[in-house]
Amino acid sequence: MVVRVSRHGSIAVVTVHNPPVNAASQAVRQGLLDALERTEADAYAKAVVLACAGRTFIVGADVREFGKPPVKPHLPDLLARIECASKPWVAAIHGSALGGGLEAALVCSHRIATASAILGLPEVSLGLIPGAGGTARLPRLVPADKALAMIATGKPVTASEAEKIGLIDAIAEGDLPEEAIALAQRAASEPLRTPLAQRAPLKVEDGAAFEAAAAKIEAKAGQQHAPRVAVRAVRNALELPADAALAAERKAFLALKADPQSRALRHVFFAERATTRIERLKTVRPRFLREVGVIGGGTMGAGIAAACLLSGYSVTMVERDSEAASAGEGRVKNVLDGSLQRGLISASRHASLLAGFNASDGYDALSSVDLAIEAVFENMDVKKEVFANLDAHARPDSVLATNTSYLDVNEIANSSARPDRVIGLHFFSPAHIMKLLEIVVTDAASNEILATGVAFAKSLKKVPVLAGVCDGFIANRIMSAYRREAECMLEDGALPWEVDAAMTEFGLPMGLFQMQDLAGLDISWAMRKQQAATRDPDQRYVDIGDKLCEMGRFGRKTGRGYYLYGATGHAIPDPEVEALILSESARKGIVRQRMTRGDIMARILEAMQTEGSAILDEGIARCGDDIDVVMINAYGFPRWKGGPMFMKGQRRELQGERHE
Repeated sequence: MVVRVSRHGSIAVVTVHNPPVNAASQAVRQGLLDALERTEADAYAKAVVLACAGRTFIVGADVREFGKPPVKPHLPDLLARIECASKPWVAAIHGSALGGGLEAALVCSHRIATASAILGLPEVSLGLIPGAGGTARLPRLVPADKALAMIATGKPVTASEAEKIGLIDAIAEGDLPEEAIALAQRAASEPLRTPLAQRAPLKVEDGAAFEAAAAKIEAKAGQQHAPRVAVRAVRNALELPADAALAAERKAFLALKADPQSRALRHVFFAERATTRIERLKTVRPRFLREVGVIGGGTMGAGIAAACLLSGYSVTMVERDSEAASAGEGRVKNVLDGSLQRGLISASRHASLLAGFNASDGYDALSSVDLAIEAVFENMDVKKEVFANLDAHARPDSVLATNTSYLDVNEIANSSARPDRVIGLHFFSPAHIMKLLEIVVTDAASNEILATGVAFAKSLKKVPVLAGVCDGFIANRIMSAYRREAECMLEDGALPWEVDAAMTEFGLPMGLFQMQDLAGLDISWAMRKQQAATRDPDQRYVDIGDKLCEMGRFGRKTGRGYYLYGATGHAIPDPEVEALILSESARKGIVRQRMTRGDIMARILEAMQTEGSAILDEGIARCGDDIDVVMINAYGFPRWKGGPMFMKGQRRELQGERHE
């Protein structure tokens, strides 16, 4: 049984047991309805405790049911009946009470939680709003600004914050079931509380601040529909009677559920959770890691070191000399100082993290590390030298990893005495912030080492995606493909700022040419010069970027790149660049054609999807979903569009429907 009823004296305890996360599936809903009817009929039960077995409270609806016809009892109807029970209900919350789980707690008359519990309404992350009364009930329990933040941003609150704003009655100091039963006994001796759906919303204390917060959420939403609808739902809760607000919420929820944005976001939700379901690693146990070594103290190395420290690892950084080691140590400290200033870590935590960090100029400092990550200059000979030193100084059973972005990881691994313990761990900058970690699978890597890489990525709270060995792996290979296409469009009729405007209008955080200016045009120029000897002579080559570098235009750091950067640092279209582009088109005899933003994005998407298909054909990526996850987490492809391969599939579906 997924819902069980027991009695502790005069208190009935209704326990949900639907592992792994107690989702409110149809079986759970039916079980709760049966439990409600049973406890209502039990004359000896004076109050009810709603609890959950396992590691968490109800985390929400069963998302797997979203694409299927709804089956009774529907969650809004069930919760409305619990709210009108003749006896007090006490929600005993541990783990997470999210979405429909928090909505279930809201219809209980009382709520108690463990100190480690979190509570939230994260539906906007799936392109939805709460659909079982959350938007109407929460503003009747907590201040309007807090309700707005929880509903329209999806950010959860801790138990201490929940108690502070009145979302829960108490935090359990000892055993949660015992304290929940005690609270139920007290509730049974008091007058029954008025249900939230029968209360007036709490008064808005600062109208101007509320409106400013709502406007900020709507502006940040951009093209996303759900946050705007969520803001409207909170306004409805504040302005309409509860029954009207509930009806409006349900209508909006159903409309969003049918919205392509929600379908795309649900696709991403499942795709990100499926990246670690790897058949070859199904029964493999990863190694335990405690100490991490990082070779290289530049921006990337420092970011990797900080990410490891923030996740509880002790870290030793090695640089070529004491001066470089000191500089690397300073970069790591700057990252941790930033986390302290933003309130992400406490002063004591900051001090303990620094105590777990050591910078050295000798490889012998890595003699005890469980994992060594190379993050040095992108040069094969330099990297091979690093691995020779690791062979000489690291433990024979240490996991060795390279952070290369483009180089052949098989060649790097084969330079080691033990290629079976070498993998690629491709971080994205800034490494302590970016969520993606490409785990590059070499020919010789053992399953144990791969499983360890996946577990390590998860411990850093990153999204791991397996990639095969090729130039650029998944993310950079696709980016190189659509960058080439964008550069071709410069000769064919577009200007850099027109391409960038099309990309940002589509929903990408930054245009390609602004991104290149930010990274530094000289970096890609150096790579192109290295690749010149092996470049396919039949492949179209655009040398506008090379000519910009020859003119000393390296991007933001020189104040000039594809754009001109004034005193404010803003990117300004530059007539000199436009003249260069027009002259290049004329030199090659290309008749320029005007391109709309739609034309530009169609070519960029086609380049992404064509390269993605090639990556799948070559076995570099396991599936199209992994490619979508990579593009969303590496380059900010808009989540609400689902990823380039998802869009390609949707287009095929639409074309199929038109042919039927």
